[in-house]
Amino acid sequence: MKYAVVIEKGPKNYGAYVPDLLGCVATGKTPAIVRERIEQAIAAHVASLREHGEPVPKPTTIAAYASVA
Repeated sequence: MKYAVVIEKGPKNYGAYVPDLLGCVATGKTPAIVRERIEQAIAAHVASLREHGEPVPKPTTIAAYASVA
């Protein structure tokens, strides 16, 4: 499965979250680090849901960019 990930720059680091996986977050000093960490967080989150017999949400979020003049 492929989940949409939102990465935002904060004052001192980057944060990432997965809109389709409530509570699945990560932080890192660089975009590359936060991306690696959110991928690990997604894997752990999904594994935990399965381990506890809970449903794994299907990816539904659609990401797009809009240009503004």
